[in-house]
Amino acid sequence: MNSRELKNHLYEQVARIGRAVSSPKRLELLELLAQGEKAVETLAREAAIDVKLASAHLRVLKAAHLVAVRQDGKSRIYRLSGADVSALWVALRGVAETHVVDLQMVMQRLFSGPERLTLESSRTLLDKVRAGRAMLIDVRPEVEFLAAHLPEARSMPLDELEVRLRELPRDKEIIAYCRGPFCVMSDAAVKLLTQHGLRAHKIAEGVAEWQAAGLPVESLAS
Repeated sequence: MNSRELKNHLYEQVARIGRAVSSPKRLELLELLAQGEKAVETLAREAAIDVKLASAHLRVLKAAHLVAVRQDGKSRIYRLSGADVSALWVALRGVAETHVVDLQMVMQRLFSGPERLTLESSRTLLDKVRAGRAMLIDVRPEVEFLAAHLPEARSMPLDELEVRLRELPRDKEIIAYCRGPFCVMSDAAVKLLTQHGLRAHKIAEGVAEWQAAGLPVESLAS
């Protein structure tokens, strides 16, 4: 193999990753798996596609070594092949948010303006929570919270939030987060909380963004 053929081969191997992430649904599956491992049936439901199509997309991601799979009885359980895959999703989305005007316009129209954290403001947020001046709530499903969550966060799944309002202090700021900037669960949570007279806002970052920034997360998974 001469030097030109070698370079072509090297670029071709990297291009496998590009082809694997060229599908919107495969990107969504990566975002879902950044929250923790999930059965194919769960991924299909949360991505609003049928199981057969979800399986096909997951095979492409597995062929590119972006996801791994294990068998649990009759269920196939998928996970990201490494934390760097989660960081890849965060980086791709960040580049798109910076350079793709259409994406910027859609996000401005559909999502309320969340706080975007810097490394310093992330530490300030944790200091505020630890000092008892605010409560950080994770409104994702509990299974995702158990897999990994932001430090000091409390699990308050969106579908339980209304019946658990009494657990939330009225003299503190409530800060909600979910799966990242594209996630609407925290928007719905803030709307519900403010309707009930609580001071609430959301942050854009979730577990994937937190980890990509080099910040620690906590886990209660067995």
